[in-house]
Amino acid sequence: MRRLLTLALGIAAMLGSVASADPGERVSTLADQRAVGITIYNENLALVRDRRHVVLPRGESQLALRDVSARMQPETALLQSLGSGRLSVLEQNFDYDLLSPQKLLEKYVGRDVNVTRTNPQTGERHTERARVLATNNGVVLRYADRIETQVFGVLSFPELPPDLRDRPTLVTDLSTTTDGAQDVELTYLSGGLSWKADYTALLAPNDDRIDLRGMITLQNQSGTTYRDAAVQLVAGDVNVARDQLKVFGAMSVSRAPTPVPQPAEEALFEYHLYTLQRHTTVADNQTKQVELLTAPDVQVVKTLELRGSPYYYSSANADLGTRLKVATYVSFRNQGGDLGIPLPKGTVRVYKRDSIGTAQFVGSDNIDHTPKGETIRLHLGDSFDVTANKKQTDFKVLGPGTWESAYEIVLHNAKKTPETVLVVEPIPGDWTMLSSSADYKKTSSSTTTWSMRVPAEGSTTLTYRVRVHW
Repeated sequence: MRRLLTLALGIAAMLGSVASADPGERVSTLADQRAVGITIYNENLALVRDRRHVVLPRGESQLALRDVSARMQPETALLQSLGSGRLSVLEQNFDYDLLSPQKLLEKYVGRDVNVTRTNPQTGERHTERARVLATNNGVVLRYADRIETQVFGVLSFPELPPDLRDRPTLVTDLSTTTDGAQDVELTYLSGGLSWKADYTALLAPNDDRIDLRGMITLQNQSGTTYRDAAVQLVAGDVNVARDQLKVFGAMSVSRAPTPVPQPAEEALFEYHLYTLQRHTTVADNQTKQVELLTAPDVQVVKTLELRGSPYYYSSANADLGTRLKVATYVSFRNQGGDLGIPLPKGTVRVYKRDSIGTAQFVGSDNIDHTPKGETIRLHLGDSFDVTANKKQTDFKVLGPGTWESAYEIVLHNAKKTPETVLVVEPIPGDWTMLSSSADYKKTSSSTTTWSMRVPAEGSTTLTYRVRVHW
């Protein structure tokens, strides 16, 4: 730690010259930025559009664009002039080896530095020249008459290595046909930026409606800040060829003339694009939330469901469980009112107010990208008061691959109000229902569903017999 601190003192005076490692290099900083836009995908990927005002001479020159993303994929970078002149990129280098005391030492292996020591009694300073031999697990210095493995003093460096910078920088060798000021736009793909949707739903007292709110959570770990950025979000599973990422043309950055409370949504290829109508600053290492939607008074249906398994239809299993869990679901249609827009995937957290009006958390579930008009079904947990006992009352082998079995399911309800439980049985193979104590519905080729009314503080029994052939 002491060595790093002394190195830091040694390089502090050099920071003023960091911006331009090459005297002939023209440097563009965030002060030159005219607009920035980012399109963020779900897969920790973003398209950055950085527009800057620069002054370039006619002919060949070198331009260093500072404060680009440290997670830039340099093979995707595209720089173009927005003026009438022609700009050609002859060569570009992405310098992301950032300045630090350790990095500076590493760059000086095999080169000479000055070591200055101060006499604590007299204050007299003495400077010696030494060559840096190694920096692995400490520094090794060769003086004129000795080799030392520790630094007692301050290291001074004659210059900053040209490939070491204090900010991520894209250095380009350019050829332009015009002379003077012009706007350029740098477009590139970057990692370190991601987004997700988070939803909160407040259940009504009768569990028949919710107030739904959606928030977009942005995360920036790209190594730079995007100030007053136009932000767009792509919902959908975009395929990315990891070794062949390309950018085919630059996208313009436009400002929304009038702020509106919710993002604008539109179809984009086979995906959906959300545009935030307010520009926002997304700082490095920041998590930011912006509103996606507010949909009050959304009608929902709460269901209790007991789901079986297919394994016991082809083998003898007497006791299939006591106090079996009955799952709780809440579902609603993505249509009408303030809904009816494609909803990006995310987590829905559901709350309900208790007897004194305090909102309590009652469960959460993840949803996938949901188109307009589709049903969203949330599994919130298991019922405490509604349980089931299940047993196999008969089992017969009728022949090769043919079985007949009978079952009894007893549903218990400890609540003071009646409940309806959906009993869902996945029955394998080619099956025939031989008898049932309640009406059933064949909801698919391999699924049967009973809707069972269970009285308050009471129980209901379902029995059925089925033949299965494989």
